[in-house]
Amino acid sequence: MMEQVIFFTIIVGFLITVLLSPVFIPFLRRLKFGQSIREEGPKSHQKKSGTPTMGGLVILLSIVVTTLVMTGKYAEPTVKTYLLLFVTLGFGLLGFLDDFIKIVLKRNLGLTSKQKMAGQIIISIIFYIILRQNEFSTTISLPLTNISFDLGWFFVVFIIFWLVGFSNAVNLTDGLDGLVSGTAAIAFGAFAILAWYQSQFEIAIFSVAVVGAVLGFLVFNAHPAKVFMGDTGSLALGGAIATIAILTKLEILLIMIGGVFVIETLSVILQVISFKTTGKRIFRMSPLHHHYELAGWSEWRVVVTFWSVGLLFAILGIYIEVWL
Repeated sequence: MMEQVIFFTIIVGFLITVLLSPVFIPFLRRLKFGQSIREEGPKSHQKKSGTPTMGGLVILLSIVVTTLVMTGKYAEPTVKTYLLLFVTLGFGLLGFLDDFIKIVLKRNLGLTSKQKMAGQIIISIIFYIILRQNEFSTTISLPLTNISFDLGWFFVVFIIFWLVGFSNAVNLTDGLDGLVSGTAAIAFGAFAILAWYQSQFEIAIFSVAVVGAVLGFLVFNAHPAKVFMGDTGSLALGGAIATIAILTKLEILLIMIGGVFVIETLSVILQVISFKTTGKRIFRMSPLHHHYELAGWSEWRVVVTFWSVGLLFAILGIYIEVWL
């Protein structure tokens, strides 16, 4: 029975996105919600300027509708269901404000880093407070060991770091057509399997709702992209996957399953540190996907390679949790 629910949830999420996008994309184009391409980026990306962005709104709508409908019909919505939706929509709203300011108000930087950080921290603290009110464990465990730590009050700091860190990591990864759509589908799919393995079916349903939504979006986001998800989508997806990892008590395993996002973020950090300390760059350009572009790889080759790496990380993460 649950296998059928999972399958139908993916189909529903996919169809909502696929059916709404052809209506939504021309709407964005009429409003002139086109992506502006930063000048310091690869020159080949300049032709993408004007491509409609904020497509993450369709992803969010699909996730919310699919989750509520399928959970309400086949499982009992719990506090975890609403926490997942709260964080996803909260981070999505931050991303929407950032996109809106950049595109409509023509302020290229969007929200300031302090404004964005403040919003992310507020959402994270509210999430923590609700968890503690429901006596959620503050213990984290290290994969492949029997070692666990009760973080106590420090758990709120951990939650802030995890939600902010992974929302920004997914945001940094969103630089090529279809890159985040594909890697997110793989990572959320892995967590759906693990949540199902834990019998946390409401989290499994949410996870596959995301898989369906981003795969539907990929139909229009694959190279050459007809629409971008923008910060609206990438921040929401990053916040959502960190939330799933916390609710399933697989926080540390997220580093493996979300390995592509982690590597992309590390490439930026290492590039900045190297340039500020030595004046030299480690990579031709960061995040890492741009390095390979400038090395002569086609955009599609980079994306497929990163999808493949993400799939290997996801399989390894599932293997570690289920079989080791």
